[in-house]
Amino acid sequence: MIVDDHSIFRSGLRAELDADIRVLGEAATVDEAIALVVALQPRVVLLDVHLPGGRGGGGSEVIHDAAHRAPHTLFLALSVSDAADDVVRVIRAGARGYITKSSSGAEVSEAARRVADGDAVFSPRLAGFVLDAFGAVAGETAETTEELDRLSAREQEVMRLIARGYTYKEVAGSLFISPKTVETHVSAVLRKLQLSSRYELTAWALERKLL
Repeated sequence: MIVDDHSIFRSGLRAELDADIRVLGEAATVDEAIALVVALQPRVVLLDVHLPGGRGGGGSEVIHDAAHRAPHTLFLALSVSDAADDVVRVIRAGARGYITKSSSGAEVSEAARRVADGDAVFSPRLAGFVLDAFGAVAGETAETTEELDRLSAREQEVMRLIARGYTYKEVAGSLFISPKTVETHVSAVLRKLQLSSRYELTAWALERKLL
């Protein structure tokens, strides 16, 4: 289900989602969203953070008021905002992830499937806010793990930058190496850690407080 107050965005997103994702319905306001979630019981709701209606709580209000009446529904925030307050608020309300509207249709589709499978998904650049939302202690350091020891020093540098959301070009410029070399390191990191995407890499790094 898609919840956003802009009909053009809803239509565009619907058209861009992978063919195997079935959209049960759309809503534009807090009140419409709550009623439709309860009626349709979708597996995943793609939910904008800022919505008109209700008591002014936006997407967080939808989660608060609908989740207990749709126990198998999971909420994935999809917003133009990457403000810390918005991210923290909706995660604390119970969202299973938060991605920005700059994501492609394929990326949103992948995120929706992963949330449906029980994973938490966040745009890499929001990692710091996610740590705040889950109450990570400032300055807390990760213990050395067997998994981390599999990576070379250079691979660890690349891993941290990629997990934070930097592009291959940005990483290359930061480390004074070529984008092709960055790509090679990323492939090695994903293989050694048995991960399949940068989303999984961000989640892995977050769990170990490596960012």
